[in-house]
Amino acid sequence: MQDTDPRWSDVDDYIVEHLIGEDPAQDACLAANLAAGLPSIDVSIAQGRMLELLARSIRAQNILEIGTLGGFSAICLARGLAADGQLVTLELEPSYAEVARQNIQNAGQGDKVEILVGAAIGSLETLLDQGGRPFDLVFVDADKENYAAYLDYAIQLARPGAMLIFDNVVRKGGVIDPDSDDPKVPGTRSLYEALKNHPNVDATAIQTVGSKKWDGFLMAVVREG
Repeated sequence: MQDTDPRWSDVDDYIVEHLIGEDPAQDACLAANLAAGLPSIDVSIAQGRMLELLARSIRAQNILEIGTLGGFSAICLARGLAADGQLVTLELEPSYAEVARQNIQNAGQGDKVEILVGAAIGSLETLLDQGGRPFDLVFVDADKENYAAYLDYAIQLARPGAMLIFDNVVRKGGVIDPDSDDPKVPGTRSLYEALKNHPNVDATAIQTVGSKKWDGFLMAVVREG
């Protein structure tokens, strides 16, 4: 499979036009991210709706996101929360977090979202120390080098039956190449290795094409009992 095709974006546009429609809040978020100089690595509009629907489908009360960027995916996930639900999202860069905070507020989701700024591992340790209600859904879209570590924390912080979602796990097919020159591949491969025959998690991954080119999501459920 080639790693890009203009038809992929055209199909994404068709999906958005027919199934999602215009969304001024999301458009404003993406425009603000661009104006602030943030990298254009958000999930696509169609993928964002998928995250929202997954959160709704499991009636999520508590969601953890690792990797806020400008808040686009946080807005999508927050929309999928129950009325009294809460999203905790982690962001390394203070300037990104400030852009995200304003975007989330402008989208009407500010009361549902808490942004923790700093290295994700430190924030995750704090969440473990604090205890509190376990998460129903964990979405990971951050530095790939720590994906296996994020998996371990996600399992500890999630309730039995919780859904875990990792983005960018195919990397134009590079994930199957142990000698790939993509520096993010080793961390992605370590996630797969960590999940291989994992005693507490059932997982799969699916390849995607679209405006985000050729990549994929890994989805897992924490076993009950």
